[in-house]
Amino acid sequence: MNKSMVLSAIMLLAPYSESYADEYVPISKPMYMSLPAHGAPERATSHAAKLPTWNTVYTYNGTKYSDAMLGANPAKSNVTTTILVYIIPIKLVYGADNGNMVFDPAKHVLPNGNTVVGDLIASPLFSSGVDFIQDGTNLGATQYIDAFQRGNFWTAVRKNPNYHILLGDPKVLSEQTIKVTQAQGKVTTEFGANVGTMDINDFDAMAQRYIAKFSKINPGVLPLFVTYDAYLTSGGDCCIGGYHSATDASQTYVYSTYIDVPGAFSQDVSGFSHELGEWMDNAFANNNTPCGSLDVGVGSDGEANYGDFPYVLNGSTYNLQDLAFMSYFGAPRSRSLHGWFSFQDNQSLGVCSNAP
Repeated sequence: MNKSMVLSAIMLLAPYSESYADEYVPISKPMYMSLPAHGAPERATSHAAKLPTWNTVYTYNGTKYSDAMLGANPAKSNVTTTILVYIIPIKLVYGADNGNMVFDPAKHVLPNGNTVVGDLIASPLFSSGVDFIQDGTNLGATQYIDAFQRGNFWTAVRKNPNYHILLGDPKVLSEQTIKVTQAQGKVTTEFGANVGTMDINDFDAMAQRYIAKFSKINPGVLPLFVTYDAYLTSGGDCCIGGYHSATDASQTYVYSTYIDVPGAFSQDVSGFSHELGEWMDNAFANNNTPCGSLDVGVGSDGEANYGDFPYVLNGSTYNLQDLAFMSYFGAPRSRSLHGWFSFQDNQSLGVCSNAP
């Protein structure tokens, strides 16, 4: 969740003028974003497939809100919903004029012996090897986003204990290569990490091309774009660790980066936990709440360790970002686990500060 998102979105639509650019000094700050649904190149395939959704409804200060969630209604379902994920690794190549480096998530090997893509798949985002126990309540040995959503609607889930919303075993599609031009980005140092940067508009245009390229991708699945040691920029400002969006054809998609420097912004899989959580509760980036867009990520700035909490799985440490429950957005606290405002009981949250 990032209160600078509105400003960043405006910057995407209205880049600064050339005369202003001469005086403009880019800033570095941790950011995540959601982009409004927009068009993508069509391909000759059926769009009959779609993601399963249900609507959570609540009233805050006399105003009724209805937000679409993925999966089945936990108050009416006691089964598991599984959504297929296609991982698309993106190799970023920088030439002699902007850094002379290559960042390859499919080939870069981490200290634990996994590639970046392999480590993402082995993490608690896809593996059910962590038993999530929050203040004595066992949410289950399951994937992190599922544990979050179970806690989000715990009053209903505890009556339907077999309720789950899972990410299926991911399928890795062929790696795509982007040769980043000097105008699009460069190699630099951010948050103690040597990284490549790229403009979010240019990256998103490429992402939409890749969505259209793969016949296996349809609105009923999730394409997940992965980079390594890279940040996106907006209007020259760094650093965007991830974003999610949808096309006008109802194709949702998610992007995040894997930074392999411990303690850095978007370290290991934290950015993916942020974006997948937001996709789960706001897949089409159009859910509205008393505080604006329904963006559940907590801690992109202002929180210790960027709101990340370490979990050990099979000897490797993965940082998962705290995610806000619907109670933070004005829904009744009685619906969530222990009446908390977030998965990690962030007591500084309360109901969102922008609520009327």
